[in-house]
Amino acid sequence: MNDSRSRGDSGSGYVSPHRSKPSNPVGPGRPKDPAKGAAILEAARTLFLQHGFEGVSMDQIAAVAAVSKLTVYSHFGDKEKLFSAAVASYCEQQVPHALFERAADANLRDRLLQIARAFHAMASSAEAIAALRMLSTPQLAGAPVVSTFWNAGPGRINQELTLLLQRRAEGGELRLDPRDEAGLCRAASQLLALLKGDAHARLLLGLDGLAEDDVAAHLGSAVDMFLRAYGAADPRTPQP
Repeated sequence: MNDSRSRGDSGSGYVSPHRSKPSNPVGPGRPKDPAKGAAILEAARTLFLQHGFEGVSMDQIAAVAAVSKLTVYSHFGDKEKLFSAAVASYCEQQVPHALFERAADANLRDRLLQIARAFHAMASSAEAIAALRMLSTPQLAGAPVVSTFWNAGPGRINQELTLLLQRRAEGGELRLDPRDEAGLCRAASQLLALLKGDAHARLLLGLDGLAEDDVAAHLGSAVDMFLRAYGAADPRTPQP
């Protein structure tokens, strides 16, 4: 059964136990064409990665998506909302919300490994590395678009993982206080940092990351280290 709790935006420290969904800028009017929306998102993602946020216009996105500029605005409102939607869409494709949902028979280690594989593949992808390089330029330091990226991408994953850890702690599988919001968020951040390792920094610098044959061992050892730190010695009936 899916977790029925509502969720909210991420920020520094713990995020409230509410998963934020990408804002829907579409107002009343004619129904929007999902195929056109998908084409716009794909065009936006490609162009943002190639030219950066400031280097892309809504006219260019409309041309690549083969739609009118009015259609782009009708679907997404403005460029920042479109950027947020493109980031959220990519993250959902790579690390879907379903990985964090309730499952009656989900073993904790197995679930964390599933998340680890998806997260590592996304964080190591050429698209993610290119986006981080683009947003790390001095010109964008402190710009709203950087927060937009964080909240729609890495922050969302931290939210989802924090909530999963909270439910597992409530079920007695983790030595974490389910009422300690900061502690839960910290544990989630620690696991994500373990999964990235120094290989992620190497990729950002244009060096080689993990060899394909080493990925499984790296992820397994990271999850096991996390469970040695926080896993309960005698967990009760598993929760999601």
